[in-house]
Formats: sequence, C-alpha cells, structure tokens
Amino acid sequence: MGRLEGKIAIVTGAGSGLGKAISETFAAEGAKVVVTDVNAESVDAVAAAIGSGALALHQDVADQKRWQEVFDETGKTFGTPHILVNNAGLVIPATIEDCTLEQFRLTNAVMLEGVFLGCQTAVKAMKTQDEPCSIINLSSMAALQGYAPFLAYTAAKGGVRSMTKSVALHCKVENYPIRCNSLHPAGIDTPMVRQPSVGADGDATPATGMIPLGGLGHPNDVAELCVYLASDASRFMTAGEYPVDNGALYQPHQ
Repeated sequence: MGRLEGKIAIVTGAGSGLGKAISETFAAEGAKVVVTDVNAESVDAVAAAIGSGALALHQDVADQKRWQEVFDETGKTFGTPHILVNNAGLVIPATIEDCTLEQFRLTNAVMLEGVFLGCQTAVKAMKTQDEPCSIINLSSMAALQGYAPFLAYTAAKGGVRSMTKSVALHCKVENYPIRCNSLHPAGIDTPMVRQPSVGADGDATPATGMIPLGGLGHPNDVAELCVYLASDASRFMTAGEYPVDNGALYQPHQ
C-alpha cells in the first residue's frame, strides 16, 4: 500500500514544475489527485499521464468562485479531499525601485490571496472529515531571508509563511482534523526557475534565487516531503516551516 492510499488531494499549479511532480508522486503513493492550473492544456496532459486516478480542472486561483467549484467537482468525482497543496505561482523580477503597483498586486493576487482562498475553502470542507487532513502551502526561501531582485514574490511568500501558522493554530484551537504547514524551496529545477529574468543592465540570468544552475535540486526533492506532510505519518506536525534548499539559507549571498 502507498503512503497516501485512500486519500484525495487537490494540487494547484499542477501543469508543470513542482505541481506536476507533487501530483505524480501523490498518485504513485495511492492518492486520487485533482490537478488544477490556469493552463488547461498542460494540466490535461498531466492528468492523462497519471490515468483514471486524476481529474484535471482549469483554475485561476485568484478567482474566489472557482475555488468552491473545484471543491464541488472534486467531491462529485472522488469525495471530500483530505489534502490541499497550494502551489500555483508566478515570478515577476523587480526590485523595490522598479516594481509597479500592478505587478505587486498581480503577484499577491495569485500567490497570497490565492493561498488564502484555498485555505479558507479547504478548512470549511475538511473540518467535518473523520480522517486526518493536511494543507501544504508552498512558500519559498525568499520568505526566510528575502530576495532583493524579486520584491513582490518575496512579499507574497512571506505572507504565506505567516498565514500558514494562523491557519494551523485556528484548526488546532477548534479541534479540526486539519494540519497546515509551509515548505520553503530554493533553487529547484523547474521551468519557472529556469525562466530568464532581465535586469536593469539588460543582462538575462536564470531566476535561480542566486543558486547556480548546476546546483539545482529536483522537483521530487520537494514532492517527497509533500508526501510525508500529506500522510498520517506527520500527524503531530503543524504550523511548521520546512526549507528544501540544500542549506542555501545559511550561505552568504554572492
């Protein structure tokens, strides 16, 4: 039996990168997986590769109404979910001097408000479950130390870090069967990280969080930790923050 046998999971931003790896690993561990993404074509392909244990849904995580629809469709197809992974995100390179208000609002709408909406919908759906449930929020090492070139991204991920603890403590106080933890990856080899960013000097560099491309981690490094936090084996772990960064947090910036 897989570590997630009998579990039902929703993973956002599942069309590529971390979301794809997490979804595939969850399915391999026995979970039914609802994969969502703003890119319908990519998430359809992920679900098709997984097979009958997956359902693909188009979702803009900043759309409040769509969140309830996703949970409703999940319930009709598989049942009430036990696991939510808030993974969807984007990166707009910009410092405090050149980040526009529109860029800041867009980043936070997707990566902070989207996580808020996901957590809120999940708590209301999961609180009556008879089995343990888990919300996993993808934050970033940026939330632990800041990245000057990615102002809006850092702000959003910092909000996710703090909000995770509030959600976890609320569920504990209310005696809900829900744990909530945040992951803080850095330098994982995904399309978003390899996407070149153009600085003020016109030079393009990968958005690696100051980690050389040769030192990047694999998406499965994050996916395996997600499996553990989603499983009942981590039943005594909530309100935690877990770096997946090969010690990068403790390395001085170059």
